[in-house]
Amino acid sequence: MLRPFFSLALALTASLTYAVGTKSHVVALGAIRKVPYSVTGDPAGALKDETELHVRPLVVDGKVKEWTTGDVHDITDRSFVVRRAIRLNDALPTDAGGHAGAARWVWQRGPWLLIDRVSGKVTALRLPDYDPVVSDVVWFRDYAAYCGLSSSGRQLYAVVAQIEARRPLLSKKLREWNLIDHPSPACSPAVWQREPLRIAFQPAGGPPISFDLVGLSAVLIDDGDAGGASESAN
Repeated sequence: MLRPFFSLALALTASLTYAVGTKSHVVALGAIRKVPYSVTGDPAGALKDETELHVRPLVVDGKVKEWTTGDVHDITDRSFVVRRAIRLNDALPTDAGGHAGAARWVWQRGPWLLIDRVSGKVTALRLPDYDPVVSDVVWFRDYAAYCGLSSSGRQLYAVVAQIEARRPLLSKKLREWNLIDHPSPACSPAVWQREPLRIAFQPAGGPPISFDLVGLSAVLIDDGDAGGASESAN
């Protein structure tokens, strides 16, 4: 007689456990706030004439998880990317009359974040050769296209990275890079084309260069042959 009762109890317990395990989350971006911003506070990312940065909070379940800046790009119907804004303590030990621990807050542009609207998970993306001085990321699907710098900071690259991929789909040297005397911006924003899947880069003072993305590789487009490709780019 008790067996049906226990079976029903187990079924209800399993249903409650599943419901708890699949709890939905509320993810939203708050109102835009203008904050002071300058090369002094962010020597790596700010332009010479910038005086303010537009930031807004990333709110998960009513709590501020991060601050963000710039446009949002939807990767799928449940995930999106946005650039992080970092509030950093820029105080020296000798600042504020020598009082240790006195804060001097500045804002800096940070890395890109991947946010899952369903799970509420926030992940910092590690884009290869990404540098805040030169990298103006242009997104298409789950691809990020930008100019980047080598680890030595002396070579400018055309880069296409894909979220979750271990290696960039494209990493092609464009020119040598002078750490002190260099153009700003380093490149015009990359231009995407859907069919065929193609990406075009325009480094400052240099010729444009285009690549077809085929499978997990990128192929350089020869300007002299509208339908041909001259070499693999990675």
